[in-house]
Amino acid sequence: MNTLILYATKHGAAREIAERIAAHMDTATLHDLKQANIPSPADFDCVIIGSALYAGTIRKEVKHFLSQNETQLRGKKIGLFLSGMGTDNEQTHFSNNFPPDLLQTASATGLLGGIFDPRKAGALERLIMKVVTKQSGYTNTISDEKIARFAETMRA
Repeated sequence: MNTLILYATKHGAAREIAERIAAHMDTATLHDLKQANIPSPADFDCVIIGSALYAGTIRKEVKHFLSQNETQLRGKKIGLFLSGMGTDNEQTHFSNNFPPDLLQTASATGLLGGIFDPRKAGALERLIMKVVTKQSGYTNTISDEKIARFAETMRA
């Protein structure tokens, strides 16, 4: 199955997840939605779309891509993933950020973990992490187990 994996990241966690998913796929084309020349979903059997999640919201590049390509995504095998530190309200994050039709037809969805690196974060991000999660040091919650299950579902 010819797979397109698109992602939008702020500090790199969504890219790392996309790369790990790609490693499980037979053939995959990865593309950062911040870059030009986005491949057309029409050329692929399967499309996986991922985004970093900040304050419950996906990246604007993903929102833009979805609004521009909703018709082309119909009839494709779709996977949606989020990158973030929280694990609460996973379904709410998906329903608040993705079109209902796309969510209904998605073969796989998952909040696959995230990375907090205080060296890459701004002062406000560091403060929020310290207050909300009580963490101030480097934290990586990316789940290889969840990624493997997600990829397996997409390959099936």
